Amino acid sequence: MIIDLQKLVLYFLFLTFAVSLQGQTTSITYDYSLEDFANPERGWYRYSATRSGNYTALDSATIAGYRLLHTPFSAGYSIHASLVFRYFFLEDFKTGPISTAYLDAMEQDFITARKAGVKLIPRFAYTDEVDNSCGSSFCPPYGDASKAILLSHIAQLKPLLQNYGDILLGVQMGFIGIWGENYYTDYFGDASQSPFTLSATNWTDRIEVLDSLLAAVPINRNVQVRYPQMKQKEVYGVSAPTSSNAMVSTEAYTGSNKSRIGFHNDCFLASASDFGTYNDYDNAVSDTLTLKPYQAIDSKYVLVGGETCSPSSFSTCDVTGGNTLEDMSRFHYTYLNADFNNDVNDSWIGVCMDSIKRSLGYRLALTSATYDNAVAQGNSFTFNINIENKGFAAPINERDVYLVFINSANLEEWQAKVEVDPRYWYTGSHSFSGTVCLPNCMAAGNYNLYLKLSDPAPILAFLPEFNIQLANQNTWDANLGINDLGHTLVVTSNANDCSSTENTTHRINYWKGDNSGTWHSSASNWSLNKIPDLCDAVVIPSHIEVTILSGTIARAKTVNIFDQGGLIIENGGQLEVIQ
Repeated sequence: MIIDLQKLVLYFLFLTFAVSLQGQTTSITYDYSLEDFANPERGWYRYSATRSGNYTALDSATIAGYRLLHTPFSAGYSIHASLVFRYFFLEDFKTGPISTAYLDAMEQDFITARKAGVKLIPRFAYTDEVDNSCGSSFCPPYGDASKAILLSHIAQLKPLLQNYGDILLGVQMGFIGIWGENYYTDYFGDASQSPFTLSATNWTDRIEVLDSLLAAVPINRNVQVRYPQMKQKEVYGVSAPTSSNAMVSTEAYTGSNKSRIGFHNDCFLASASDFGTYNDYDNAVSDTLTLKPYQAIDSKYVLVGGETCSPSSFSTCDVTGGNTLEDMSRFHYTYLNADFNNDVNDSWIGVCMDSIKRSLGYRLALTSATYDNAVAQGNSFTFNINIENKGFAAPINERDVYLVFINSANLEEWQAKVEVDPRYWYTGSHSFSGTVCLPNCMAAGNYNLYLKLSDPAPILAFLPEFNIQLANQNTWDANLGINDLGHTLVVTSNANDCSSTENTTHRINYWKGDNSGTWHSSASNWSLNKIPDLCDAVVIPSHIEVTILSGTIARAKTVNIFDQGGLIIENGGQLEVIQ
């Protein structure tokens, strides 16, 4: 028997190194970045509108370009934008149903937004025409639609809103009055005319519209109202006073109407009451001392955004005596209109504009973390990650969090879902930790560690444009949409398997994508609800090509999700999602 002493020595050295790594950890401190960049579901939005008389479709190249640094129309500042506000005017349908052609065009807009990597903020309205010939600000009749027509239109829109909820940031209530702003209206109470109040009947009709829209919009999306008092009336009834209670944390994200009603302000920072935003419409008085504190509390848990409309002493930056940053923070602003009013927005240039760009919505940054250095196959990897939200608001919609392990030699990728909800990452510091079982079939070797914060919608989950970039230096991988944690894990060989005590087998939902952006449940290769062995690879025929949104998956490697399911992607092949 011939013994290769050199190999034997190397083997024992490697074994000693592996053993020394077991049980040891590495702590990392991360550097914050001041860079401005596009992130999903937050920031400045670009305005767009279309009409029933002349439908103007969204242009994919144009709205995709909004994600790049650009200067909005009439603005003196440049931005990245991942949001598009979309006015859908229904002026030709005030007495009848929305046409099939219009609904089909809307659906194509939703598909275009997906392809372009942006999300939409829709508002529906019947008119934006004004008449001031009477000597008043605007003269009735205003030209909106009756409650019966309006409710029938919401019913028509429901299938589209449900099917394309993934590309909606939220939906503004709209429909009622000029611009869908719920003020100058022929049918729902005109508070611009004496006695300048809304009656119980007016509130009841408005509540019916809001309830109908809440039922039409996916339950995981907010509907935004124009006035804080509208939410109070919907939640507590038509007699609810302005002193009604705001939400508390235990009521947030429950799917109740209360948890899903957010706010949009179309005259942000225009006056003390923001031109009637904080009025008590039962008594025709401004009530900022009650309604502003109410919204400040409630807005922590819901979607808030809007636009400026008129320069005022309130709209200057805080350092010059105004309320801009203070109110954006106080009311947890996620977005603002970059196309109106730039007399106000431009006044922030060189003073607080950079802070606004970075702080609208969430701004998540790693601060420090601790990770295991080495783990044997079948054992658990332990981590503790500290993160800070420097933005005005938490991420408003659900988001999946994964640890991603990529083999540095063969680029094989494994993902483990982390049980944490970023919607609770309000302004300030947060931490999350846990353990991940590494299956025996995970090859020994060095694995670079990443963090992915992906959209939970299957069609968006693996598109980088819809993943969150952390505000740290040199961590973002734009091709994969993941954040480099700066740590390498050594996986060593071992016969033990923690999967016997941890859940590593899961039901399969099989999805097939097509080039229209639609996904279909299918049983082509796997029977639905089959329970697979985690380490069993599925050979996917190479001739099957799947086009998802704007391109074909071109990653010649397998991706495996463990602990919470699995995903297998082969170059030019089918996409398998295991949940």
